[in-house]
Amino acid sequence: MNCSVSGEVPEEPVVSKKSGLLFEKRLIERHISDYGKCPITGEPLTMDDIVPIKTGKIVKPRPVQAASIPGMLGMFQIEWDGLMLSNFALEQQLHTARQELSHALYQFLLEGRSYINPYLIANNCFVNEPSIIVACSGFCWVARIGGFHDAACRVIARLKKERDEARSLLAQSERQMPMSMSTVTAVNASALSNGKRAAEDEELGPNGKKLRPGISSSIITELTDCNAALSQQRKKRQIPPSLAPIDAVERYTQLSSYPLHKTSKPGILSADIYYSKDIVATGGVDTNAVIFDRQSGQILSTLSGHSKKVTSVKFVTQDDLVLTASADKTVRVWQGSDSENYNCRHILKDHTAEVQAVTVHATNNYFVSASLDNTWCFYDLSSGLCLTQVADASETEGYTSAAFHPDGLILGTGTSEALVKIWDVKSQANVARFDGHVGAVTAISFSENGYFLATAAHDGVKLWDLRKLRNFRTFTPYDSNTATNSVEFDHSGSYLAVAGSDIRVYQVANVKSEWNCIKTFPDLSGTGKATCVKFGPDAKYLAVGSMDRNLRIFGLPGDDGPVESS
Repeated sequence: MNCSVSGEVPEEPVVSKKSGLLFEKRLIERHISDYGKCPITGEPLTMDDIVPIKTGKIVKPRPVQAASIPGMLGMFQIEWDGLMLSNFALEQQLHTARQELSHALYQFLLEGRSYINPYLIANNCFVNEPSIIVACSGFCWVARIGGFHDAACRVIARLKKERDEARSLLAQSERQMPMSMSTVTAVNASALSNGKRAAEDEELGPNGKKLRPGISSSIITELTDCNAALSQQRKKRQIPPSLAPIDAVERYTQLSSYPLHKTSKPGILSADIYYSKDIVATGGVDTNAVIFDRQSGQILSTLSGHSKKVTSVKFVTQDDLVLTASADKTVRVWQGSDSENYNCRHILKDHTAEVQAVTVHATNNYFVSASLDNTWCFYDLSSGLCLTQVADASETEGYTSAAFHPDGLILGTGTSEALVKIWDVKSQANVARFDGHVGAVTAISFSENGYFLATAAHDGVKLWDLRKLRNFRTFTPYDSNTATNSVEFDHSGSYLAVAGSDIRVYQVANVKSEWNCIKTFPDLSGTGKATCVKFGPDAKYLAVGSMDRNLRIFGLPGDDGPVESS
């Protein structure tokens, strides 16, 4: 009998209780320790399921050729000839591959394109010399490909010269545009005075589209410096000792429930938490956003002004600002005051369809809105000015979710047609796209480790490795009739929460290890539809919104916080 893995007669045979298959002991032990399942059937398998078999000592017969020295020399000669032939074939393949790679890279540069790996952008991995850059599994290699290197350098130099000339012409044309900087200043001053910036007050270009000043080189420098600083901090990042341990999360239960929105139009669609103040913002179907103090259990302010449901809400941890997006096609910027009231500072009307998401850049100076009109807008937060509006001409579907990478040079967007798109913020180029979902992508969350991305859609949750640009795990927690509405990493990157017909918390692992579900909370709203979930500071609690009007807090009994409200 032979081993089911190697096909050889095993020296230490063992058999699986579940499948009855025979294995070599050292091989199956190694496979179980790496993958935890049967290599043949794929069923979960542990060492307790393996039974050793006692057999007599097996003496393998000696081949006839090994019975004499001339025979053994003949065997060695045959092996050597085979090795030389194999080595020659490998050298031929390597030579061919080098030629193909050289030709492809040369053509790539001649066409004036550049390769961008999102993970390399996020970690500032660029080589600043006239060489050809090849990206492989998230690492940067510099290749000088024979005689093509000099030609490639000349092409790069020509492209840089053309780029500089184009930038100079663009700057000159901007100075000659009808919408001068004085006009922009006047528009911003008007916006600050009356709390709104109407679309009809903006200048239009010859094609009927609004003129945008673009993301300037100084802003790009600010974004790049922020990226470099945060990437450096991430390398030294450690899990905080105050983080809630797994055994504590397993004992979480509902602590309180607060009726924040109107009974006539129930439903909480979005939530966000201001960690340093421990206050929660919710956006509802009733067209209002609510600012809520968790410690006191009191509503601090109700933000009224939208004419349709509030689809997304985000805190800006600088200057006490709140952003709200709505199905009424607008984004509002709210300014907090000493009296804890929030006043509308800007009304942004750059989209022509429902605005589904807003996300704040790590600098706290800029933010992005994403809309069903198939565009996303990059805004200056202080002025409320739309610096650029990006549309993907190759697609017609709208955007249903958006999130910045923690380092700020990557933007992730989800579409109504199940696509996930990754953008380079500096160039506004679509550098990667992930497919495989079913239905609209309802939520996007980047892990604090910088290279995990979680996306949610009707078919469940997919986890993506940004270093290799591939999907490495899929969760299908609900049946085919139940959508997954929200997915969220905690700030440490140790836990992942999923919301749909219930709320589930997973322990974050690596690419190869299993991500175990450590806690499941039932949806106590009675609607069967939890719409948003957010981790509190250090994952000490979870805030959950559902299609009733209540915000629910899950945590350990006895933690700080008021008694349950009715």
